[in-house]
Amino acid sequence: MTTEPRRLRNYINGEFRDAADGRTTDVVNPATGEVYATAPLSGPADVDAAMQAAAAAFPAWRDTTPAERQKVILKIADAFEERAEELIATESENTGKPLGLTRTEEIPPMVDQIRFFAGAARMLEGRSAGEYMDGLTSFVRREPVGVCAQVAPWNYPMMMGVWKFAPALAAGNTVVLKPSDTTPASTVLMAEIIGSVAPKGVFNVICGDRDTGRAMVEHPTPAMASITGSVRAGMEVAGSAAKDVKRVHLELGGKAPVIVFGDVDIPKAVEGISVAGYFNAGQDCTAATRVLVHESIHDEFVAELAKAADGTKTGAADDEDVLYGPLNNANQLERVSGFIDRLPAHAKVVTGGHRVGDKGYFYAPTVVSGLKQDDEIIQNEVFGPVITVQSFTDEAQALTYANDVEYALASSVWTKDHARAMRLSKSLDFGCVWINTHIPLVAEMPHGGFKKSGYGKDLSAYGFDDYTRVKHVMTALED
Repeated sequence: MTTEPRRLRNYINGEFRDAADGRTTDVVNPATGEVYATAPLSGPADVDAAMQAAAAAFPAWRDTTPAERQKVILKIADAFEERAEELIATESENTGKPLGLTRTEEIPPMVDQIRFFAGAARMLEGRSAGEYMDGLTSFVRREPVGVCAQVAPWNYPMMMGVWKFAPALAAGNTVVLKPSDTTPASTVLMAEIIGSVAPKGVFNVICGDRDTGRAMVEHPTPAMASITGSVRAGMEVAGSAAKDVKRVHLELGGKAPVIVFGDVDIPKAVEGISVAGYFNAGQDCTAATRVLVHESIHDEFVAELAKAADGTKTGAADDEDVLYGPLNNANQLERVSGFIDRLPAHAKVVTGGHRVGDKGYFYAPTVVSGLKQDDEIIQNEVFGPVITVQSFTDEAQALTYANDVEYALASSVWTKDHARAMRLSKSLDFGCVWINTHIPLVAEMPHGGFKKSGYGKDLSAYGFDDYTRVKHVMTALED
């Protein structure tokens, strides 16, 4: 007996709707490889309807006081907490993620981040009003930008959705959010939850593929386009947005260097790095998957890392011993496998390097050593549970290797030498530098990169500011 796939729908102006032309796309559970839902394949008519709804809702939402917006956003956070188990189950089916880790590692930060931005709504900053010219007073107004077109990725559908809508709504903008075509289910559920609290049209969700995303960015209504995704997608969005001078916020790929010096506690460093590399199947732009190890401890470190990989388990979402679930989709499994298949002769697969099971898209925790700086797997983002290891001779070479990639999102330094850590934190060309840890994020601190990792910040007051515009107002002191 087969179960009929669940029917997901767009959320526009407070109502759930099918695509205007009735088109749908299948949604696959990556843990099984089986279709569990259908979602709208939204076209220009659906995009236009969502944009019109957001535009119509904008004036009233913009004109609410920060305190009023805060109340609504705090209610959203409360509603997420109350319906946490629904969100967890839906996200697990959406992505194959372990239930326990989704419960402990995603729901609490999401709720905290929503509450942070609820507070940020009441902390608008600007320079002091004053007389900077005789007879005239100047002051600054910080205002919302307008309708925001937002595109979330498939690696963290819920959390990245929060990173997008929470600061945008807190600043007084209205939102049209598109989830990835492979992971729409949790975003549709979030729309239901937010819709029970927020006014109609303030938050809208449309499902679809790349063409849907293109139509959102090309639409004349949004004042801002925000995307978390690949470098290719980010470049396309930036080019399209430039045609009508839309504001753009880009969080793109990463290739985080993890620099390990010879003075570390090797077992402790390996434990932290392996978790940060394999968590979420390595499908994280900040994942600790490009390790640079001082030559004095290289062999011992690789051996310990292989043991850690062999002790790391992937599997079903309800297995409490599992660290990560499957890769997100068949294309991603093929991509990760391709990197391993194309390894040069000088590279060595120390452990892993293969698919796990014959159902779903699971991939073994993998360690690859013997690599050179210009190898494909060093220069390009794998986005899978594959940790590469290179050897370096001194601090200067480590820094050169670390910075010699096109990405610049995150990095880490592992050493007991404080001065060395401070030198490297200054010279590493990445938006985040962790010291003796890797991957923790907090709502109060910014997240975002340089170079081809994009521009703009998520989280923090900086992320909030990205969704505002600054206006100078000057008035004469005499009529």
